[in-house]
Amino acid sequence: MKSSGKNAFKSIKPAWLLAGLALLAAAWFAWAGVQELAFARLQSQVDATRISAGAEAVSRVQKAISELEGRRSRVALATALQREDQASADDVIKGAWAAVEAVEWHDPGLDEPYADPKAFGYGKLGVLELALQDNTTRAAIVKDAGAPRLALAAPVLADGRVLSVVYVRLPLETVTAPLASAELSDQSYLALRQGRHSVFERGDTALANSAEYGAVPLAGTRLRVVAAAPAGSGGMLTHFLLAALSLLVAAGLLLQPHLKLRRKADGDEAPGDTADAGPTLAELQASGRIKPPEPEPEADGMQKPPMPPAAAASRTVLDRSIFRAYDIRGVVGKTLDEETARLIGQAIGSVMQAQGAKAIVVGRDGRLSSPRMAAALIDGLRRAGREVFDIGEAPTPVTYFAAYQLRAGSCVSVTGSHNPPDYNGFKIVIEGETLAGDAIGNLYERIVENDLYLADEPGLASKREITEDYVNRIAGDIQIERKIKVVVDCGSGIAGAIAPQLLEAIGADVEPLFCEVDGNFPHHHPDPSDPANLRDLVNVVQRVDADLGLAFDGDGDRLGVVTKSGEMIYPDRLLMLFAADVLERNPGACIIYDVKCTGHLAMHILRHGGSPLMWKTGHSLIKAKMRETEAELAGEMSGHFFFRERWYGFDDGLYAAARLLEILSSRAETPQEIFDTLPKGVSTPELKIEVEEGRQYTFIEDFLAKAKFEGARLATIDGLRADWPDGWGLVRASNTTPVLVLRFDAKDEAALTRIKEAFREQLLATDSSLKLPF
Repeated sequence: MKSSGKNAFKSIKPAWLLAGLALLAAAWFAWAGVQELAFARLQSQVDATRISAGAEAVSRVQKAISELEGRRSRVALATALQREDQASADDVIKGAWAAVEAVEWHDPGLDEPYADPKAFGYGKLGVLELALQDNTTRAAIVKDAGAPRLALAAPVLADGRVLSVVYVRLPLETVTAPLASAELSDQSYLALRQGRHSVFERGDTALANSAEYGAVPLAGTRLRVVAAAPAGSGGMLTHFLLAALSLLVAAGLLLQPHLKLRRKADGDEAPGDTADAGPTLAELQASGRIKPPEPEPEADGMQKPPMPPAAAASRTVLDRSIFRAYDIRGVVGKTLDEETARLIGQAIGSVMQAQGAKAIVVGRDGRLSSPRMAAALIDGLRRAGREVFDIGEAPTPVTYFAAYQLRAGSCVSVTGSHNPPDYNGFKIVIEGETLAGDAIGNLYERIVENDLYLADEPGLASKREITEDYVNRIAGDIQIERKIKVVVDCGSGIAGAIAPQLLEAIGADVEPLFCEVDGNFPHHHPDPSDPANLRDLVNVVQRVDADLGLAFDGDGDRLGVVTKSGEMIYPDRLLMLFAADVLERNPGACIIYDVKCTGHLAMHILRHGGSPLMWKTGHSLIKAKMRETEAELAGEMSGHFFFRERWYGFDDGLYAAARLLEILSSRAETPQEIFDTLPKGVSTPELKIEVEEGRQYTFIEDFLAKAKFEGARLATIDGLRADWPDGWGLVRASNTTPVLVLRFDAKDEAALTRIKEAFREQLLATDSSLKLPF
């Protein structure tokens, strides 16, 4: 009997065990449901806090803006400024406004801020520019006096003329106080953001990345209030239903013993081991990261020339004029020859030696002189003990790419860019930095002072093929969504060796035009910034019924675009399209443009949530500014585009073309219809006045000293740009050829004519011998 009772107990044990598990499951599901209910309540509280704190912050900022609006309109302020009575002007702004920490006055040209924008503060400069764009009071958070502050800026007008721009600094608490005092759980997050940066934040910062949904913007600024709460699974009802179901299962299992029959024979009992059955989880195998292959230490075709004689560098007389603002460029046979190229190579190698850089990539364009210029340059680099990867003929952007792909970090592109066939030169990057200004001059000084490093053994040289990697890298990231037919005009430049292949790889239907590489440039000059060089492209686009025409310069780092109607889409308008696309993924990003770009561009960038910054013309200068400001995108009126978002930050006309087709293919409208939506005024292309070598620089010095433009805001960061409310004009010295570069832009033909006449008068007053192209 005892044995029989014992067996009966064993027979019901699994049921009790399963019932206990079901009860535990019911308890867990019930607890999870309660947690989801708590998450929902917390989310509701956070939403309410975001709305209320945002509304109060908006009210405070608008109150400050309205206060300054009222004060800047007072007659007493204009009178004080006209009398140059700054103390009285300060009183008008600060009087009975206790929150004001500081007041500054700046001339409409912002000459002082632009003299050293880094020291002045890019944020302060930006809010001043915003105010001048539309002659209104603007607000932003800037770093001032060593900490974030609320900054206000507004132009002071008299008879439609800007007398001065006032800058008012207020405590950050002016706008952050509502957020600081709001009721907030430690489990949630609340922040004030400007662009991508959190100016003020509270709570659990781990939630920061999920806080943008439902953001409350502060009108008239780039500020917004964001908030987040921990995310539940959203299955509150499901959890409660599963808890009820688990209770039913437990009840059924507990009733199971009453249905069991006792076995009479001890030998008939079966082992009670079924309770151990159950599913198992397979272990996940963690895969290791695949490391890219290291560059081979040797390669087929490696050369080891005889050691150079241990003698001083050649005493070749150098023409200082070829060492320009952002590259080296001269006329082959006159100011540039093979011995000069060899010395330049050794000078570059000497700088690399001083910086500890060992390897360098050399590519060359399709000019007739490029093979021998590249060979001499490589010889000089090897004399300095550098290891050289020779990639042969390649567009300049491909050479830049090779420096990353081969992990060299340094490169030289042997190219004359868009200049005539008898020109050639060198674009130089050392350890990721494009040489410009004093760094270019330093190479000249090294050569003339014979400060050249001579290695005990020459560096190794090997040939590498990089084109396929370049095409695959871009095509692996960009595939257009619908077929676009494009005509590609490379003007017989080196871009013709790769542009059709690249654009076909991303899905375009390509019609090549002048894509055979010929250093004589027999069809037209490879300069897409000149409308005359685009006539053939327009004719072929219309003849083959293509959607678009793309043109590249001599080394492929610049892009030009024409539509089926024959319209030339200026690069500053292309930059509007690129900026809007980049800012969708990078709100608040800095976008840089050069002084030749339209005045519509800054406002377009601002409307799309970006931070515009105007800077000097020149690919090296733009890249340096991008590194300094961490800008995601930059562009020049010449057609240079620099993408840091999804790319490497160097100027690349080929990659820009791929990004353009990606954008156009993602929309249902035709390219012409898309371009028609962009802000457009009446403008000229780049106009050029030829002068004697070096005269362009002395002319600009004279022009800055003598020129007067009534009612205009002057910018002198690169030449002279005069901005009126209805348009602007520019004259600057080219750093690549002996010319003066001009451009004009206005809201209508009447304004354009007036601005051109104002510049005509001042140009001829400075030098009556100039032959003006307008």
